[in-house]
Amino acid sequence: MLRIDKIQENLQTKKLGKKVLFLREVGSTNDLAKKMADYRASEGTIVIAEMQTAGRGRFGRAWFSPKGGLYFSVILRPNISPKEAAKLVFVAGLAVAEVLHENYGLKAETKWPNDVLVGGRKVCGILGEMKTKGEKINYAVIGVGVNVNVNVERNFPENLVNVATSIENEFGGKVRLEELFKLLLEKLDSLYEEFLKEGFTQVLKRWKKYASFLGKTVEVTGGTERLCGLALDVDDEGALVIRLEDGMVKRFLVGDVSLKQ
Repeated sequence: MLRIDKIQENLQTKKLGKKVLFLREVGSTNDLAKKMADYRASEGTIVIAEMQTAGRGRFGRAWFSPKGGLYFSVILRPNISPKEAAKLVFVAGLAVAEVLHENYGLKAETKWPNDVLVGGRKVCGILGEMKTKGEKINYAVIGVGVNVNVNVERNFPENLVNVATSIENEFGGKVRLEELFKLLLEKLDSLYEEFLKEGFTQVLKRWKKYASFLGKTVEVTGGTERLCGLALDVDDEGALVIRLEDGMVKRFLVGDVSLKQ
């Protein structure tokens, strides 16, 4: 069981993790965090669970959340427009990628818009949701799900074995969840502060260093569209820019991307 009190004793953050709700099991940490935010939970409050029974990703997709992973949601109340809020997913993705690379020596990759990969397989997914009031954000909830101390081949559903990985699989052994959680909170806190003070530019620049799909041929699915092209860039609005096979350049603000085999 996670010792939240021990983590908080040495936590070096300005906003995140002062209040933490820990549960053995929950349907979705994001759903509970949104309810708490509606009841005026303070910025930086975190909901974390050992396992989720109804974890989900973008577009309502299920997120398999067995015991041994790290599943948490952060309540944020930034003074930014709803359009800017989508960039918080990049902030969280960069935090995960940098921690995995800097502290565990893993070759982490960011994948537009909300995944972190190791060895081409998903190790982390991020879900950003928000509630708005006019042109302002009432709150944003950023959910982070990391496959940590779980053997994918033995424990994951068959349809996920070839697309998912875990820190245990890549690291060659288990890691301390408390240590990883603390490192992620401190990194996310630091990047969030940087984003609020200096804007998106530097965060995006660092995010792109891990974006190995840039410069490669990708397939983008958005709504009913399925298009192939060269991934040129992720722009300052967080949109994916690709050059289609006919030479036309197109931006995507929403969608899924995969490398074209």
